[in-house]
Amino acid sequence: MQANRAYAFLVAGLTFLIDQLSKWWVTGPMGLTIEGDQRYVLPIFNFTRTHNLGISLGLFRADSDAARWALVAVTAAIALSMLVWILREPRHGDRLALGLVLGGAVGNILDRIRLGYVVDFADLHFGAFRPFLVFNIADAAISIGVVILLVRAFLMRDDKAPKENINA
Repeated sequence: MQANRAYAFLVAGLTFLIDQLSKWWVTGPMGLTIEGDQRYVLPIFNFTRTHNLGISLGLFRADSDAARWALVAVTAAIALSMLVWILREPRHGDRLALGLVLGGAVGNILDRIRLGYVVDFADLHFGAFRPFLVFNIADAAISIGVVILLVRAFLMRDDKAPKENINA
């Protein structure tokens, strides 16, 4: 594997580690032990523990064990496809963005396997207006990675992909 592909896996690993450490800190030392516990941080930001049974935006809630494991399988298949995409993607910037998506996906998959739900805690708000649902580091990494991929695809793509020797 080429060194620059290894950077994508380093990004994935660091994303996963930061996600899991932040969830541990919020649910352990910070003391948000039950769903709904909250800590005021700033006028526009709180730590609020929520249990996400679905995927982004609370869609496709997994309210039963069968639905939970089906969601684990689907998200694991998506994570596997990100891994394969990283191995095949010729552009370094895209590989790094895919690393963010992969690390975030694995972090949320681990929560769902261990707990049956994903721990969310970042609560950005402007008074009663919340532009996002409560989220976590993994969600942010996935969103940022997808935005980078979209921006690069629509605004920064050149017609010629760099040629790399995959066998090197």
